[in-house]
Amino acid sequence: MREDITSIPVSEVFEPREGCPICRMRDTLDMRVVDYIMGAAMMEPDVRQQTNALGFCYEHFEMMINKRNRLGLALILESHLAEVEKNVFGKKRIFKAGSRKSAVDNDCTCFVCKQVDWAMQRMLSTVCRLWSKEREFRSLFDQQPVICLPHYFMLKDTAENEMSKKEAPDFIKAASALCKSYLTELQGDVTHFCRMFDYRSSKEDADWGNSKDSIERAVWFLTTRRPE
Repeated sequence: MREDITSIPVSEVFEPREGCPICRMRDTLDMRVVDYIMGAAMMEPDVRQQTNALGFCYEHFEMMINKRNRLGLALILESHLAEVEKNVFGKKRIFKAGSRKSAVDNDCTCFVCKQVDWAMQRMLSTVCRLWSKEREFRSLFDQQPVICLPHYFMLKDTAENEMSKKEAPDFIKAASALCKSYLTELQGDVTHFCRMFDYRSSKEDADWGNSKDSIERAVWFLTTRRPE
């Protein structure tokens, strides 16, 4: 895949100052790779070899279905299913001796996830580099309302591996503050939601505050994906 298919300016992702910027980065990459695979790349032999071998996860199958190109998706599935048949039933053993893992090479893999993970790591490196070198970006980073928990750990790992020993602790401290402050707020909202089921809070005019969607927000904070 050409690098420009998944590249997006990091500053664009941070400008809105809404939600987790790393989630927004991942979502944008998801969309661009799905658009790519459902477009002209569908008929590129090298790409089809990869999609035949890797397949797709449920989330990205769902995104592909929503593109409303059912013929295109059917063509991708046709060759992928043929690959599955060859790998599973074209060998004498369905399971390899001494292994719990299926002989299907594409088990628990996804073409889109692989491409997005590749691009994400490079973009997280760019985030750390910009934070180190550009005061304006450092200010923009501090203005974010939240970093979700999984993406906090990803930023922390990237900083520890790629930033200097002098700068990494300060960057991690800044990311930690964004994650921790939202966690504190979220805990309060979830606790308030639970308390609203007390009989003393059952009146029609009871004040739910910001707690009504606290379950969905908690799932998002913990997993990076918000339930529909």
